[in-house]
Amino acid sequence: MASWSSAIAEQSNLYLAEQEGWFEESGLDFEYIPGEGGGEAVRNIVAGNADIAFANLEAVLLAAQQGEDFKIIYNIYPDNVFNVVSLKENNIQSIEDLEGKDVGVYSLESGTYQNLQVMLYDAGMTEEDVNVIETGVLNFGPLINEQVDAAAATDTGLYDAKEQGLGDVNVMEAKDVLNTPADVFVVTEEIFEEERETLLEFLQVYRDSAQHMMDYPDEAAAAAVGTAIDGEDEERNRAIIDIRNEVSINEEMEERGLGWLNAKKMAEVEETYVDIGLIDEPVGIAEMTTNELVEELD
Repeated sequence: MASWSSAIAEQSNLYLAEQEGWFEESGLDFEYIPGEGGGEAVRNIVAGNADIAFANLEAVLLAAQQGEDFKIIYNIYPDNVFNVVSLKENNIQSIEDLEGKDVGVYSLESGTYQNLQVMLYDAGMTEEDVNVIETGVLNFGPLINEQVDAAAATDTGLYDAKEQGLGDVNVMEAKDVLNTPADVFVVTEEIFEEERETLLEFLQVYRDSAQHMMDYPDEAAAAAVGTAIDGEDEERNRAIIDIRNEVSINEEMEERGLGWLNAKKMAEVEETYVDIGLIDEPVGIAEMTTNELVEELD
């Protein structure tokens, strides 16, 4: 599995599954391949370095524009977790107030950058109206040290920054503009056709472990210790896990099961990306999206 990040605490269900031997019991040899943004995770499956990518939807759209054939097979976080954060003292209360300002993003491969572009577009602006600076994944240091005026980030990143003394902030949430699923599991068309049973086994372990993390968050918090790069503080792990659990399920999933994908919402995201100019034309994301495997899970 190629990820958008290094092993971090918010993905503790995976480490718990490894430690409990759930992958092994399913006949799977699981390997976590770290990355710096969803774009890198998607490139890893295209290159054959991984079978499945844990990536933001925007990265999939951008890669599909290059002619790659994908299947989106599982909705990891159905709600948009991205935001733009600024210190209250900077008096940035709207996206329009970012004009001419320095704005940090995790990387140009990450959802922070792409969701910033969506928010700018909604405000009648483009990235040319701001100065975008790559600050590193989960890095609020430049904002805390006043090296940037605002930071595009995630909800868990914001939690950490507050714990590190960020202070009073204004937060503008991307979901208020476009409630894009934050992360999905995506595979190439070839892997979807040739490794169907393996994918089913993986998704079953993932969904079971995600549910277990919701039911027993303390176990997941303990599993991150010594495994996640940011997992040494078990109390902090629990707080991050609580945040992630909240966005791992929505009303539709309560009825249809964890991982359910809404193709109509996917099409809305694609349409917005075409309007913005981030992709030149529709790539058929609704056709790439399938609940075929999710429907077979227990």
